[in-house]
Amino acid sequence: MEVNKILNADILDIIFDGRNKDYGAYDLRKTYNRRLAIALISLAGLIALLFAGYVLAGVINSNNNKKEMVVQDVQLEDVKEEKKNEPPPPPPPKVEPPKVEMAKFTPPKIVPDEKVKEDEKPPEQEKLEDTKIGTVNQEGIKDEGLAAPVDQGKGVVEAPKKDETDYDQTFTKVEIESEYPGGAGQWTRYLQKTLHYPDEAQNNEIQGVVVVKFIVDKEGNVSNVEAISGPTEGGLRDEAIRVIKKSGKWTPAVQNGRQVRSYKNQPIQFKLAAE
Repeated sequence: MEVNKILNADILDIIFDGRNKDYGAYDLRKTYNRRLAIALISLAGLIALLFAGYVLAGVINSNNNKKEMVVQDVQLEDVKEEKKNEPPPPPPPKVEPPKVEMAKFTPPKIVPDEKVKEDEKPPEQEKLEDTKIGTVNQEGIKDEGLAAPVDQGKGVVEAPKKDETDYDQTFTKVEIESEYPGGAGQWTRYLQKTLHYPDEAQNNEIQGVVVVKFIVDKEGNVSNVEAISGPTEGGLRDEAIRVIKKSGKWTPAVQNGRQVRSYKNQPIQFKLAAE
């Protein structure tokens, strides 16, 4: 190659000067950069296409499997619990009120002494201090503030019954049941904030009502929490127990105007929203 062309010639032209350029090696080296660029661009495009397909498949699968949890509180009377066939308890023994000593009231009459009958003589004043006045003479306990029993038609007052209720027991039935502070509305808001639908139950489409039984003492503390009915799979019972234990203090039950310790059956419904 001439000297004046060497400065402007390509390196490949210098190397293959005087050689057979049609053999192939010259052409491979000449087009190397272009083929490398095409390969890199093709590889990047293939990777981008695969990544886009993976992301699109994940979005489609997530939309198909996504389920909405609906928290809905139910009233206890709507839950049908299994009732055991137990014999009725025997009737309580009949307790008759104690008899109070009474003295018959005799209207005063002026008659000769020999005509006064023994049972019509007025009682001595000392005996009337702790004895009730009635229409008949009756033996019994001394009057210590108790009213005499009522005898219908005879105008005698009955003795009041003594309250023998043990207020330290755990009541199963009460006049006013214990409840979550604030009532049903606050209870529903608490469930919406705290209740978590277990993933296992969502994936297997398990739903239903779990009834949790527990004790609320006189101060409103919760104890002895257990699930007595509802689905046994999917972790629904465990979640219902966790929610009750975390609920804090309740408003205690009331019996005869007193706060008492009582059992509470609280239903919690787990329901998946329809797609």
